[in-house]
Amino acid sequence: MAENIIKAEQLSEKQSEYIKLIAEIIEIRKRGEKPIAFVRTYGCQQNVADSEKIKGMLSEAGFDFSDSPDDADFILFNTCAVREHAEDRVFGNVGALKNLKRKHPQVLIALCGCMMEQEHVANRIYNSFPFVGLVFGTHSLHHFPELLYTSLVDGKRVFERGNDDKKIYEGFPVHRDGIFKGWLPIMYGCNNFCTYCIVPYVRGRERSREKDVILKEAREMIASGYKDITLLGQNVNSYGKTLENPVTFAELIREIDSFEGDYWLRFMTSHPKDCSKELIDAIASGKHISKHLHLPFQSGSDRILKAMNRHYDRKKYLETIAYAKERIDGVSLTSDIIVGFPGETYEDFKETLSLIREVEFTSLFTFIFSPRKGTPAEKYDDPVSAEEKGKWFRELLDVQEEIAAKRCSSMVGQTEKVLIEGVKEKTGELNARTSGNIIVELDGGKDLIGTFQNVKITKARNWILKGELI
Repeated sequence: MAENIIKAEQLSEKQSEYIKLIAEIIEIRKRGEKPIAFVRTYGCQQNVADSEKIKGMLSEAGFDFSDSPDDADFILFNTCAVREHAEDRVFGNVGALKNLKRKHPQVLIALCGCMMEQEHVANRIYNSFPFVGLVFGTHSLHHFPELLYTSLVDGKRVFERGNDDKKIYEGFPVHRDGIFKGWLPIMYGCNNFCTYCIVPYVRGRERSREKDVILKEAREMIASGYKDITLLGQNVNSYGKTLENPVTFAELIREIDSFEGDYWLRFMTSHPKDCSKELIDAIASGKHISKHLHLPFQSGSDRILKAMNRHYDRKKYLETIAYAKERIDGVSLTSDIIVGFPGETYEDFKETLSLIREVEFTSLFTFIFSPRKGTPAEKYDDPVSAEEKGKWFRELLDVQEEIAAKRCSSMVGQTEKVLIEGVKEKTGELNARTSGNIIVELDGGKDLIGTFQNVKITKARNWILKGELI
């Protein structure tokens, strides 16, 4: 598969020329003293990482960035197709830009990301939102400057989607949103085809970045002062399978962990079927690897797991969890759950509750099933009412809240190393996070933001801890 990887030098020259041309054009079209871009990201961390590349290219073209679309010359929404709620928000927020475009016709409005890889969405944008001038999918990111230039020069609407060439492109300039927390993509796409999931259809098949490229970027982030680095992939456990010289994810994370510095290394997302003992051992012995394992199980029922095409059963999942608890001291376990998958009965749901009680997760990301157009599960018979699913959902939340409160209470009196992440606007307290991804609130000055501190846990409040600086 190595012949499918295109190195940075094969891409940069042409796109750099377009970036220079954009800088000349936008200087004439700008509304203020300097060209302004507004970029809003929906969905997962992979989308955030893509937006940072887009902002890197815009920055090289001379753009500054605003937190509001009102004063922007270029407005971009990077969209998510995983949940119906995210799609509805995009359509609502794009519709709200109609008056802005009428008032300032020179403003260019663009949409990109996973939603745009769906034909029915692109058609709706084309027919119902004529003021949107540029639309491109996830597979067109590598020639975004060319698309933007064409749209600015021709004044015509540019739509591009569905051109997956199954390649990886390197050499993007990156404008990172954070200065001490950062995302590092290691692979793209997914081969699992869970019956409820749209990701393989909008992100394509698995493609791993070369190990040396990832190691170089990780070194640069550490040298630049990043304290919390998250390795990204739709299924990081599959990393390395498409490389000419295959590498396991455990080997990659061990090598990054060997770099000197004061930082934490995280990763997401992991698929249970590929979570190896080798990976768990790497976490257990790591100097910098977070003692946190996010391992989505989705359902505790074998019958539902089979219908979801998850390729593992309850027994296999619990064996993996048991090994993680045995090997990783103080491991923090989190997961994803879908409530009300088509055909799920209350008996199936009770198996999910029993698994939650057995594992005792630190926290859960819970969702009521949302059918995605184009997936097999969209066509499954779904006799359970939304009202009934809502009752199950609330029951699950009650169980998890009790477990989280118990776990947090057990941490009172302990000393934890935390990373100070920011300030709560309402109270002025500092927000911090443990290696296990648990939030801690404490008093302290803003000068501590972006630093590691030792904190004594003084109080537990469900899934949030209170602490004081030592």
